[in-house]
Amino acid sequence: MASVTQFDTQTVRDWTNPQDDTAAIVKFPYEFVAPPRLALGLSQLDVDYKFNIRVKATAEKIQRDSAIYHITSWSDTLLYSGVVNSLDLAPANLEFRAGEHMRDLLANPNSPDGHGWRLETTAVNVDRKGFTLKIRTWADTILYRAQAAWVAYPEDREHIFSTSVNTDEVRPWTSPQAKTSKYKPFLGIKFARPPIVFVGLNTFDIKCGLNFRVNARVDNVSTSGFTWHLDTWGGTSLYSAGATIIAFD
Repeated sequence: MASVTQFDTQTVRDWTNPQDDTAAIVKFPYEFVAPPRLALGLSQLDVDYKFNIRVKATAEKIQRDSAIYHITSWSDTLLYSGVVNSLDLAPANLEFRAGEHMRDLLANPNSPDGHGWRLETTAVNVDRKGFTLKIRTWADTILYRAQAAWVAYPEDREHIFSTSVNTDEVRPWTSPQAKTSKYKPFLGIKFARPPIVFVGLNTFDIKCGLNFRVNARVDNVSTSGFTWHLDTWGGTSLYSAGATIIAFD
């Protein structure tokens, strides 16, 4: 048993009222027999460009039917808005392993202003015993700290589809656009009904000088596929972005 839960800071406060910590009790789509395991992934952020990008997503007081979700910044960072998604896994669902450090779900970026904001998380050398998590930046970006969540499941597990999507499937990074999208089919995977979909950022390359704004989402979900979107707004130059997507029923 698994579900996806979302917390949006704008359900608590307006984006024009930035706060260091925004939290709320959020109900799961259904009640679990015992408190579930949660893998968190940020999917949308709007952060003031004049200060370091410091954002953290956490959950506490996890109950069978709800948890308290936090999206937090610290020091002088101004966090206007954020969205975090959680993949909620029943404790008895032992096919899934989850933790903090892999599967491309961006959870805690902290990078400085004055340089381009660039971060990429990938999992490589995956086998039955484990994997290698890579968190990297490039060019003039200075990365002080980053944390990623990970989810693993058997390769032959039925009725689940996972992939990483990126704006470079549609356009080169040298041609930043406010909106980038593409249809993605569930190749080789059959769903009896439109699946539940989890989305979490795993990559970004954003020009500093205007707010850090990025939004990863999906729509048009059917039994055969979905459309992913990696967008920005307000004049921000989004060179590239990527997201991890997990669909299941």
